[in-house]
Amino acid sequence: MSETRVWLVYREYTDKGLLSLVYATPDGERVLHKERSLHAAEPTAATTVDDDTLEPVTDAERREQYQKEVGRMMERHDPEDVV
Repeated sequence: MSETRVWLVYREYTDKGLLSLVYATPDGERVLHKERSLHAAEPTAATTVDDDTLEPVTDAERREQYQKEVGRMMERHDPEDVV
């Protein structure tokens, strides 16, 4: 199984007490959506996931947005940094 490093590009606190996270590949082409309890460990700047857990990003504008955000995260944080 192949793995890919993805970077945190979006977070939102839901009204149901969850933290919704979006991690994207550096090219912004694929994403991973995660929901976790607010009591879970803090998210890191990046994580490595199985390729089959990633979804394609079909909107060109969103791909560009994710690509820019990944670049910003990569410049400012090490992958294991809590963000």
